[in-house]
Amino acid sequence: MTLSTIFPILAGISLLLSAMTYFRVRIHGHLLVITFLIGWLRGELALQTIAIEGFFVALFGTAGVFETTGGKVGLALSLVSWGLLLAAYRRGLGAGREMGDALAAEGIETDRNVSAFHGFPNPFRFTHPDVQRIYDLEYGDSLPGDKGGRNRLDLILPKVAREGDRRPVLLQVHGGAWIIGDKREQGRPLMTKLASQGWICVAINYRLSPKATMPDHIIDVKRAIAWIREHIAEYGGDPEFLCITGGSAGGHLSSLAALTANDPQFQPGFESVDTRVDACVPFYGVFDFLDRADDRGLGKMADALGPLVFKCTPEENPELWEAVCPVARVHPEAPPFLVIQGSHDSLVMAEEAVSFVKALRAKSTRPVLFAELAGAQHAFEIFHSPRTEHAIRGAAAFLAKVHADYQAARSRAA
Repeated sequence: MTLSTIFPILAGISLLLSAMTYFRVRIHGHLLVITFLIGWLRGELALQTIAIEGFFVALFGTAGVFETTGGKVGLALSLVSWGLLLAAYRRGLGAGREMGDALAAEGIETDRNVSAFHGFPNPFRFTHPDVQRIYDLEYGDSLPGDKGGRNRLDLILPKVAREGDRRPVLLQVHGGAWIIGDKREQGRPLMTKLASQGWICVAINYRLSPKATMPDHIIDVKRAIAWIREHIAEYGGDPEFLCITGGSAGGHLSSLAALTANDPQFQPGFESVDTRVDACVPFYGVFDFLDRADDRGLGKMADALGPLVFKCTPEENPELWEAVCPVARVHPEAPPFLVIQGSHDSLVMAEEAVSFVKALRAKSTRPVLFAELAGAQHAFEIFHSPRTEHAIRGAAAFLAKVHADYQAARSRAA
């Protein structure tokens, strides 16, 4: 096979992958992970993908391939592929408008400027000169299934402490389908931004399946909240003001924690601890394992998670499955929510977030904001892309508003 034959084949594959990135693709359930990986990497790293592919296309050009008919076809296919990636990148810049529209419902202003991030962004820019990280503080006491030391947390906080600090606190819960993941891998753009603005962020690990069995995961999240109540003042944090966030499985656990404050079922041995939170920001979270609204046409979650995470089917233990579905736990006293979801998510369909927001708005007396980001895949904010920057700006503005309201209430009560 000659280079003039290989090149258009590769270019055609590139075009197919770019099309799967730009357009929302839903195919057989067993291929959901593949479509996620393609859309995630090429969508959030669009400029980097164009640069890498451009380098190899140039190599074909130096070999004289462009002088052949196959080479001309391959070049045309590559240009169309890159056009789709540029369009996907441009769509990510528009996330500022989407976040701004979502926040405007509560009078929260944020930067909607779509041109603020033109250029070649660094997708791994997670540091700030004024922010430090303290690693591996223990928050659990030899819990069952914690042989690997999972009950540990990191603090991401300002380097400079002030006497009498009462800084707002954010708890970050990582994702990973309740079976993988680590506190150092996720939530870093948001935590870095908030810490640079004076917040203290707490990133936790928790016990993972299949060693752990639901509800071990949410119990660990509650234990971390208990640790924050008891110890965060030692680091300058306000133990009375705590917000929570997380992505995917972390979005599920953060939402469930926010909706089950002081539920003794999830606080064995520490039932008296106040586990209320002041706000919740779930990213692409799982809200209904039972898919009662039929939002998941492909790959029902109960089928995959039953053997690994629950160790039972919904029919065998319906009370457990119902108890850990956030959509079933909504109530009038729910804290403020900002739900962030990608329209192209292949693993957690956007329709599930819409159903959750609808159920929450029907009962909650507090603000429920929803931002659906066009073109965004699952786990989009792991990379510091333009879309991520807009999303974390919006989340930070929302949390700042909640904290300002808390401070105003304290002042009135003083």
